[in-house]
Amino acid sequence: MRVLLVEDEEMIGREIQEYLNGESLICDWSSNYGDASEKIFVNEYDFILLDLGLPDGDGLGLIKEIKENSPNSLIIILTARSNVEDRVHGLELGADDYLAKPFSFLELKARMQAILRRKSGWVKNIINIGKFSIDIEARKVYYLKNSIELTHKEFTVLHFLLIHCNKVINRYQIAEHLWGDHLEEEYQSNFIDVHIKNIRKKLGAFEPINWLETVRGVGYKINTG
Repeated sequence: MRVLLVEDEEMIGREIQEYLNGESLICDWSSNYGDASEKIFVNEYDFILLDLGLPDGDGLGLIKEIKENSPNSLIIILTARSNVEDRVHGLELGADDYLAKPFSFLELKARMQAILRRKSGWVKNIINIGKFSIDIEARKVYYLKNSIELTHKEFTVLHFLLIHCNKVINRYQIAEHLWGDHLEEEYQSNFIDVHIKNIRKKLGAFEPINWLETVRGVGYKINTG
């Protein structure tokens, strides 16, 4: 997943960014309103972790911009404010949850996973498609009791398509999810096709995976219903 952290305190921002990157997420970091606004306008994020007390503006105003420019982004407010009205207002504007500072990184991760499950209609970390089981937490795929070895990027592609199941995802969106701001340096469109081919080969060794569809000239789609 690609995450935008908006946090003006350098030590906290760096620690959260390092933690999320260590959890196999791509985390961009903005320390002020202006930079965050620009990133939201240019990029598509799965999650935005938003501090309200920014040096050049109120984080609540950014929620409106997120809803206009990146409506699919999930928002968690990170705040040291004790004012209940600000938290309620943030939720009313469209935030999905909030965490009061200081907080545990493990709790942050758990909140993110809970929101993803709720938004995607999942109630567990295990997603079943036919006889295949995808363990999101352990990053493993099984066919019945057989473990299927995917590379880190192959699993990331599969997970990203599952998050957006029943929707067509183009190659650029997948590449941006994999490489983030380094996309221009590393991205070649055929890399995505190779990852998909490998996923099909590894899972298809057990049974046909017709639910992983190629949308010619656009991208890919997982059909779950």
